[in-house]
Amino acid sequence: MQQSLICFPEKERAEFRTQELDPTLSAKEVLVKIDYDLISAGTELANYHDLPNTEVSILRFPHYPGYTTSGHVVKIGSEVTRFKPGDKVVCAWSGHRSWVKLQEDVRLYPVPDGIDLRLAAVAHLCSFPMLAIRKLQIQLGEACLIAGQGLLGLLAGQLARIAGAYPVIVSDCSPERRALALKLGADHALDPMAPDYIEKVMELTNGGPETAVEVTGNINALQQVLECVAKNGRVSLLGCTRISDQPINVYKYIHCKGVYLIGTHTSNRPKQDPAHWGHSEFDDYKTFFKYIKAGRLQVEPIISETVSPKDAEAVYQRIGMQSNPPLGILLDWRDIDSNIGE
Repeated sequence: MQQSLICFPEKERAEFRTQELDPTLSAKEVLVKIDYDLISAGTELANYHDLPNTEVSILRFPHYPGYTTSGHVVKIGSEVTRFKPGDKVVCAWSGHRSWVKLQEDVRLYPVPDGIDLRLAAVAHLCSFPMLAIRKLQIQLGEACLIAGQGLLGLLAGQLARIAGAYPVIVSDCSPERRALALKLGADHALDPMAPDYIEKVMELTNGGPETAVEVTGNINALQQVLECVAKNGRVSLLGCTRISDQPINVYKYIHCKGVYLIGTHTSNRPKQDPAHWGHSEFDDYKTFFKYIKAGRLQVEPIISETVSPKDAEAVYQRIGMQSNPPLGILLDWRDIDSNIGE
């Protein structure tokens, strides 16, 4: 059967390709037709531009981007018990593809009834800021600074508020993103380029926020966060600081202040069994859907456009040239290879 996909064959080039996919399933495999997946601009553009400390920098090209997806089950293996044909599912780390085959107990999670698959495609991505907020262990009334208001930052701000943080202060260079953050519940939205930015944060938090999430991956933003955060404060490193092109005075801003730096890369938690690790990815998917159903987490406003995967080359070329790319770009796979395998 035919499978379409998106590939980065070389630096700063994206292609829409087709290839053959063997529809034969092993006993525990599930065949899924993808409906939507989300472009994660930060991670994918880092690989697109071949930045240091990326998957591409280690494994080289070709690279197959995409990791936060939704679809429906078409066929199951003889021993599959968790899913049946027609079930809606979240697929993690499956790439931008029209069809995928996955083991039933790995990277597949059921989507509850009543949830739009467009929103379900955000579930895996939202598990990243959930990890950041969980690891901060925010206490009621603690201030939280969210540096960066891209996809992850806009979700992190909402989650910090749900967790009991007050005030929730966000920062971003884009006036449009700051305005959206306020609509989504942030208490204050500041421009980090303003000369009085740090003073303003200190004023709003009576001496510095107890917690902070650095989402930009920019070393200058991390420097600002470390200057702002209160003594014995906790800083979650959610953004991937791939390029350390500015020295940080560790003694002054971390050691003497007693600051806790918390790495929150998704690879440092389990997929399913929480065991002694805390919450798993599956736990966070469950929480995501609970918040969506209850109307406590707003995802629709962060989806900025829906495009055809066939336009991948132009889409990546466009967002790869923008300093502030569109927030949530959904790839609509519903009509691509849709008559194959069903």
